[in-house]
Amino acid sequence: GLSLQKLEATSDGRWTTAAVGSYERGDRMISIENLGQLAAFYDVPIHAFLPDGRPDPLPPRTTRVVLNLPALARVQTEDAGPLRRWVAAIQRERGDYAGRVLSIRHDDLRALATLYTLDHTQLLDMLRRWEALDPTSDVADPFDTV
Repeated sequence: GLSLQKLEATSDGRWTTAAVGSYERGDRMISIENLGQLAAFYDVPIHAFLPDGRPDPLPPRTTRVVLNLPALARVQTEDAGPLRRWVAAIQRERGDYAGRVLSIRHDDLRALATLYTLDHTQLLDMLRRWEALDPTSDVADPFDTV
């Protein structure tokens, strides 16, 4: 019954909007210790967060594009400016300033390609040249699935 913002405020910042949102989306792993602490915060048994034993159908495969932020900061070209400003805006929106990586959603990738007047393959090639594409990315063919 709590929004992510209210959760962060109620927990005095222990559970940040960015972290819990990432857990919910499956973008970030949670340790069993933290899962137990989160269950205690909500005052529910830990199994309330676990599946009921019946496997859900697998969701469709989605693209995972992850930016390496320290590598992006080292890029020496002016062309990186728009991407850096975009990353800063996303970090402000998510309340995640200390991250070393930033996951990019499918629609974000499309918007960035438009910003740079590139197609998605050219954008990914540019990120690779800049060494700003984190190795955890799964970008074999990002527009093959949605």
